[in-house]
Amino acid sequence: MPAEMQDQVTVECDVAPRHITLVECRPPWRGDGEWTRSPIARLRYTKSTGLWSLYWCDQHEAFHLYPYSSPTSTVADLLDEIDRDPTALFWG
Repeated sequence: MPAEMQDQVTVECDVAPRHITLVECRPPWRGDGEWTRSPIARLRYTKSTGLWSLYWCDQHEAFHLYPYSSPTSTVADLLDEIDRDPTALFWG
């Protein structure tokens, strides 16, 4: 995140036993309150294969397999795909 945007948007991750969810966080619109958290992507780990798969999140916060990347043992490959976002599924 560019330095000038860090007080407006942050990206966090929620970690579970078999997946990591990337979440966009924004401050409250009016005064005090909690930051808004919107899921962006999920990286799922399959123990039997040792591979990670990438999922995108729709407007109803349901996750769908991202069809343009193959499962990989390297999480960095999936993070690079999210960063590039050639389909605008992750960052709009």
